[in-house]
Amino acid sequence: MFQPGAATTPSTTVELSLRSEGLQDLDTFSKSDPFCVVELKMPGSQTDWVEIGRTEHINDNLNPVWEKKLLMDYNFEQRQILRLSVYDLDDESSKSSLDQHDFLGFTECTLGEVVSTQSKGYSKELNKGKGARIFIVAEELSSNKEEALLKFSAKGLDKMDFFGKSDPFLEIHRSTESNQYILVHRTEVIKKTLDPQWKQFQLKVRSICNGDDDRDLRMDVYDWNRSGDHEIIGSFHTSMRKLRQGPSSDNVYDVINEKKKKNKGNKYKNSGSVTLQSCEVHIVPSFLDYIKGGTQVNFTLAVDFTGSNGNPNSPDSLHYRGNPSNPNQHPNQYVTAIRSVGEIVQDYDSDKMFPALGFGARIPPPGQVSHEFFLTLDPSQPYCQGIDGVLAAYYNSLHNVQLYGPTNFSPVIRHVAKFAEAYKSDPSKYFILLIITDGIITDLDETKRSIITASGLPLSIIIVGVGNEDFSAMDELDSDDELLRVGSMVAQRDIVQFVELRKFIHSNGSWSKELLAKEVLAEIPDQLLSYMKSKGFKPPNPAPENWLGDFRPSGTL
Repeated sequence: MFQPGAATTPSTTVELSLRSEGLQDLDTFSKSDPFCVVELKMPGSQTDWVEIGRTEHINDNLNPVWEKKLLMDYNFEQRQILRLSVYDLDDESSKSSLDQHDFLGFTECTLGEVVSTQSKGYSKELNKGKGARIFIVAEELSSNKEEALLKFSAKGLDKMDFFGKSDPFLEIHRSTESNQYILVHRTEVIKKTLDPQWKQFQLKVRSICNGDDDRDLRMDVYDWNRSGDHEIIGSFHTSMRKLRQGPSSDNVYDVINEKKKKNKGNKYKNSGSVTLQSCEVHIVPSFLDYIKGGTQVNFTLAVDFTGSNGNPNSPDSLHYRGNPSNPNQHPNQYVTAIRSVGEIVQDYDSDKMFPALGFGARIPPPGQVSHEFFLTLDPSQPYCQGIDGVLAAYYNSLHNVQLYGPTNFSPVIRHVAKFAEAYKSDPSKYFILLIITDGIITDLDETKRSIITASGLPLSIIIVGVGNEDFSAMDELDSDDELLRVGSMVAQRDIVQFVELRKFIHSNGSWSKELLAKEVLAEIPDQLLSYMKSKGFKPPNPAPENWLGDFRPSGTL
């Protein structure tokens, strides 16, 4: 955003692509199943790190090429120190707890080092990795808003399996300025066929060619093997410009195996052919297009007032009231979460009037337990004016309710879902529920059902875990890898983001509010877009094509 008379740090969004070579084999009857965790050292700290993302795991592979990309804001004037750690996945049910997985090595570097060496590529040996190396490619992302729907088939592929045919899959790689190729997409494997019909898939055009339609694309066809040693059937090259032409003779490609071609000479024709069955390119509105077009983000807060938070008069309590006259006292964890997230979200709400709820307390005057009460304690005045008003209502409840229990989420989720239901046919409203809690959910199955029911509504749920409890069960709700399910019910889309506040604590007790807010809100743009796309909604009042407005890095609020 351009603000005359103000100052800001120059930044750009970069995409990190990762691969590794020579990893240790720690599995007895197979190979390691590696994934990489990337952390950023907190600004101003020597010891504190925060995770910014992790790749998918790849089964049985000591030389993994990870498909998932990590996005970062590269700030030229800051020294951004990264730590990359590689693990062997041992327990899929506890992905967030790294202690459950075998450590394969780590390295540290700065984002500046990675960016500045892209002409020759960046790689570094992993500490404690016994010779393994990690390779990083960083590219600045273009602002292209197009998405492509692609479908490929193949015919007459080489038979690679001794007792069968082949189990083919297709990989798309894009070239970089340093003459490297990075993986863009990997299709599913189709078993026992030489004529596969791969499923249609969707990719952002910037992922395919990063704004350059003539950038070289290499397509590799592999035969899948259980051992992880997949055999190359052959390759061919194309470009986004050619793919845009759609099905035609120009988009039928000979699959060439260079080794076979060299051995057979003129007798070699190809190892099969790949055909582009369809290519549909659409311009997809961005998160900012919806905001500029009039979509309002409606923020609701829900605070955990269960007894496990501790006596608010005790410094050990997560709800510690403290001494208001002490200027050196850090705010409690609930106040930190409310302010750091709320100050960002409130910019997207025009009237700055926020409903704020509490749950798990005995409320006055009769003292009955409630899992859905207004922090103002006045049902006729449920709204708070701005974040300062939310904090005032929070302290009002803290001084007038009795912390109790249990920890039930489903009532506040259903409360907000009722409002979202009223706007499910209107792209002008989107709802965010921020739940701040200290413990594991008591009504987990009912909470899952409430989330699944709400997954078809204009709603996102952010859960911030405070304190030092074991939050591993929350991973089931934050369904990044697969859609949430309970019994026969399956969510329509992922609407939950879970963040542990303790990961953003400096060793001196202070908080990195900016990094916390960015992590908490990281998935909101994509969740809003996924809802609008599922309903076929365009921005309510789209800006003209030549409109020059605010610029923010893609993927951030």
